[in-house]
Amino acid sequence: MAAVLSYLTPTLLLPIALVAALLCFFGRYWQIVRGPGSVHEHILRQSGQAAQSVSRPRCTFAGTCHPLERADAALMLLLTAVYACTAFFQLGSTTNPQSFQDFSQTKTVELRLSQPVTVSSFWYYPGLGTGDYNVEVSADGVTWSTLWARKDNDNKITGYYWADAADYAPSYALPQHYADLFKWLEIEPENKTEFQYLRITGKSNKSPMELGELALFDSQGQRIDTASLLAEPTALFDEQDVVPEKPYWTNSTYFDEIYHARTAYENIRGIYPYEISHPPLGKLILSLGIRMFGMTPFGWRFMGTLFGVLMLPVLYAFLKNLFGKTAVAFCGTALFAFDFMHLTQTRIATIDTYGVFFILLMYYFMYRYLTLPAGTPFRKGAPWLLLSGLFWGIGAACKWTVIYGGVGLALLYFIGLWFKLRDWPRTEDGTGRAVPLGPWLAATLAFSVLCFVIIPVCIYTLSYWPYASAAGDTSLSNLVKEMWNNQVYMLTYHQGVHDPHPYESRWYQWVVDARPILYYLDYEVGEGMKSAFGAFSNPVVCWGGLLAILSVAVQFFRRRCGKALFILIAYFSQLAPWFAIGRTTFEYHYFPSILFLCFALAYVFNDLFEMGPPRARRQVYALTGCAAVLYAAFYPVLTGLAVPRWYTTNLLQWLPSWPF
Repeated sequence: MAAVLSYLTPTLLLPIALVAALLCFFGRYWQIVRGPGSVHEHILRQSGQAAQSVSRPRCTFAGTCHPLERADAALMLLLTAVYACTAFFQLGSTTNPQSFQDFSQTKTVELRLSQPVTVSSFWYYPGLGTGDYNVEVSADGVTWSTLWARKDNDNKITGYYWADAADYAPSYALPQHYADLFKWLEIEPENKTEFQYLRITGKSNKSPMELGELALFDSQGQRIDTASLLAEPTALFDEQDVVPEKPYWTNSTYFDEIYHARTAYENIRGIYPYEISHPPLGKLILSLGIRMFGMTPFGWRFMGTLFGVLMLPVLYAFLKNLFGKTAVAFCGTALFAFDFMHLTQTRIATIDTYGVFFILLMYYFMYRYLTLPAGTPFRKGAPWLLLSGLFWGIGAACKWTVIYGGVGLALLYFIGLWFKLRDWPRTEDGTGRAVPLGPWLAATLAFSVLCFVIIPVCIYTLSYWPYASAAGDTSLSNLVKEMWNNQVYMLTYHQGVHDPHPYESRWYQWVVDARPILYYLDYEVGEGMKSAFGAFSNPVVCWGGLLAILSVAVQFFRRRCGKALFILIAYFSQLAPWFAIGRTTFEYHYFPSILFLCFALAYVFNDLFEMGPPRARRQVYALTGCAAVLYAAFYPVLTGLAVPRWYTTNLLQWLPSWPF
């Protein structure tokens, strides 16, 4: 027993305690919704209805769509503001190199300093393009030394050194490969050197090949004031004031930012993009931040973070419309605001954020349409169909995962259509329809084709305009050709992604938070300190949401509840496609489904508020507060803040597979 107790460290006690609390919470929930003394049954008895007569009611989506009230606006803005502060905090540098020296077509740049300098290391900041550089230095402009790379038996670089360049071909030892772009890279040769002349020759394999800035350091590690030693300004040393104290995620690209931030910048520059494994619109939205704040980490992360903030008021309005209770809308939205992946995934310059944002909108407007009662004139339902289809088209042009949601959207649409046909009102004598059904059905189907097929196809195709423009042909035929060729490429590419990855995971691991993906790790931020962050879900949302999904499924069959059916279809339309996908996958692919875990939890909260005693309401607030506490505790490993290693090891690594 003593051995067992000694093994139960705080790291293990915390998840055990949370699981126990969640089981107690849902145990109490099922006791309330199934108990003979439930408020629900009391209402039925008061209305003179027998429980058996309503045990299997007719399923429908139609119902009241509850509006926002003044209290809702205040709480919604408060929650959004609090989250925005945590999301934009230390998002990234606003001052990175903006001018670049072009090294395309084996171009050489030679510089002369006003006096010799002794250099022990240097940093460089690559811009667009890939290739390699031959770096040479000389004390007199006659005898030159070259930077060489030392490699192991696997041809991996293990170090650098300066050596004589005479009688040797150029080394091209300094890399600028696809994973090196827009980040500060450090080179520390084994031997320091003194020089007055610097010569760099680029060998590009994708033009333009650009180098943003160099920073030279002396034997004491102090940056040399190179700008004052140059007779004429040069793009390689013209922004020395933006050289950071150290290369870090706040001043450099990390993870898939090397693809998406670069592609967004290429779209601005009119260059045919490098990353074409996803549709273009997400990168075009991302580029708006770069246009506003420059090609800086803050610039390429701004739009994603902003969209993450904007999700909250939309979600709040959705939950209020759905359940009609301010407390339920607030708690459900708070769970998403305090979800770990919502924060981490919207702060990184990738396109997943935009997909989830438009998934939320397309389902919101579809719900507004579905709640209209049978017999509603076409003109009152048309705006909701138009908006739902519009945002589905925009989302699909950002990322294909939105198309998965489109399957759920279509399923809800046709189920809702069948419900409306089934419940269409008749005249009092029952001889005919009170509102003509034929014209309504014809107009609705025709308009739906426009909203969910024609408009999305047009949006999707037009999103390829930058591709056609960069190719020099913006004709309709070439625009369609570019679009179609990219679809073939994307399908082939994603089918071929099978390389093993240390943080890969499958869908059945996502639903229990079994294997987060680590985006960044740095042990050189201070003695005994570390900086790391990754993508995974708040355990309250992930584990509690899974129990809520199971509860919602049971309640759908017990009550024939349209709200439950809506949530289940939305959740599984995002998750189920991954059951059969064999490519390498990661935890962040669960991001769209996490959104609907919050809906499922809100469904449970709503039942407790309707049927439970006051104590049950306090439990809802306690669970929401627990999510907020965990958000604060895990915040450093969601945003890369430097913290003591003991903190992450002893308090945050709840499971052995969590890489903190």
